[in-house]
Order: sequence, then C-alpha cells, then structure tokens
Amino acid sequence: MKKKNKIVFELINDTILCLIGFLCIYPFLYEIFVALSDGRYLAAGQVTFLPKGINLEAFQYVLTNPKLDIALGMKNSFLYTLGGTIAGMVVTYITAYALSRPQVKCRYFIMAAFTLTWVFEAGIIPTYIIMSKFGFIDNPLVMIIPGAINTQYLIICKTYIEGLPYELEEAATVDGANQFRILWNVYVPISKPIVATVGTFYAVNIWNQYLNPQIYLKSANLKVIQQVLSDVVISTTSSGEMMQTVMKNGISINQYNMKAVAVVIAMAPIVCVYPFVQKYFKSGILIGSVKG
Repeated sequence: MKKKNKIVFELINDTILCLIGFLCIYPFLYEIFVALSDGRYLAAGQVTFLPKGINLEAFQYVLTNPKLDIALGMKNSFLYTLGGTIAGMVVTYITAYALSRPQVKCRYFIMAAFTLTWVFEAGIIPTYIIMSKFGFIDNPLVMIIPGAINTQYLIICKTYIEGLPYELEEAATVDGANQFRILWNVYVPISKPIVATVGTFYAVNIWNQYLNPQIYLKSANLKVIQQVLSDVVISTTSSGEMMQTVMKNGISINQYNMKAVAVVIAMAPIVCVYPFVQKYFKSGILIGSVKG
C-alpha cells in the first residue's frame, strides 16, 4: 500500500512540475508561433497556440529593414557581449587566482574592498560623473571595461580555485614554473566548469543590459538590441510608422509579427548558448559556491 501511494505521489509531483514547466515556457513558444504565423490569422485572432500559415517572411522583412535597426542592434550587442565576456573572464579569473594564493598577504583586505563595492553602490548620478571623467560617455568600451569584474562571480571563481589541490602548485613550483605558467598550464585547464559557468553569466548580463546603454551610449549607431527591442515593442510613437502591415510574397506581415520577431531574435543567441554550457553548470555552481 505504501509503495502504491509513493508511486501515485511521484506521478502527481511529476505532473505538477511538467505543468509549471509548460507555463514557464509557453510565453516564449507563443512569441515564436506568432513570428511564424501569417498576419491575417493573427488579425483574426485565430492563433492561440500552434502557428498558422507558417512562413519566414516576417524574419526576412525585419532583418532586412534598415529602419528597424535590428541588424545593427544585433551586431553591436554581439560585439559588446563577446568583448565584455572575454575581458570579464580574464580579469576575474586572474584576480580570483591572485586572491586565493596564501603568499598574497593583503588578500583579505582586497577581498573586503571588493565586497564593499558589491554591497554599497554609489548610485546612477555619481557613477555617471565617474564614467564621464574617464571618457566612457558615448564610448562602446563602457559596455566592456567597467563591468570587467563582478564581485559575485569573483567570489565564485575564488572559492572554486581554493577548492583545487594546492599540491598542483607545489609540484609545478618544484619543476621551476612561475605563477603565470602555473595559472595558464595548471589551473586554467582544470577550471572549465567555472569558466563556462561564469562566462555564460557575463554574456547573459551584458546581452540583456538596457539601462547602461540608455544612459551612456548616445549615438544611434551604438545602440544595442535591447534598445531596438524597446523601440519596436514598446515605443509606438517612434516606431509606429515602421509597423504598418505589409504584404510579402502573398504573406501578410503586421505589427504583431514584427514585435514577435524582434523578441525572438533578441533572445535566440542566449538560448542557443545554454545547451552547450549546461553540463558545466552543476559542477561550476556547486563547487564554486561550497568549498570542498
């Protein structure tokens, strides 16, 4: 009887989890279905789940329409994300390695200073003044350099490195390796889980940034995909003229198609990255969060 009740409980539990998962993913699926549907079915309210009149005309129209700036936003976001992720991982890992070495006597003081910057933020106005003094206003480097070290990711990397056997460094030192060689040839090759995990966090954080570009990037040719997405989906006053219904190869493309396409394009790159780094997440997060 207990075994039967356990099976029933597991079945109910799995069913509830599947329903919750479906409710979480349905909004994203709906956007994809709207983007793939013929605008005439959307205007008639006939698209509730599966797409109708499946086509890629809306994607082609949005990507090739210079007035929407989708291609420009994608290019800028890709460059900022690539540069910011590389800079963030290099600086964060090197700093975490230095702060994990016992021979660095002031490492606790430096770590405390990093933690204070994480807990207490200066605010938008003081930060803007500092960025202006360093010449980051309307400079694409503002998306790369200021965020090169995230304290939370630094703590995770530091804890992960501290959990690696210290005997590796001792053996390399006996063989005559210096600290840079030990870092590059010994620690980096066995740190793939934390590098992949933290690198993904940096990439997602930079790709999804909207406030910083709005504040610091003034030129239209520097806007990121999130700003373009805001113009297309929210700011009807600036994009209303560009969202008129058009016909392409017998397919109707209306504002709902265009908005859905913009959303799908904005989230697609990050969604495509996750399957390749997912296997590192468990070991990277758990080992980097709990020493030992």
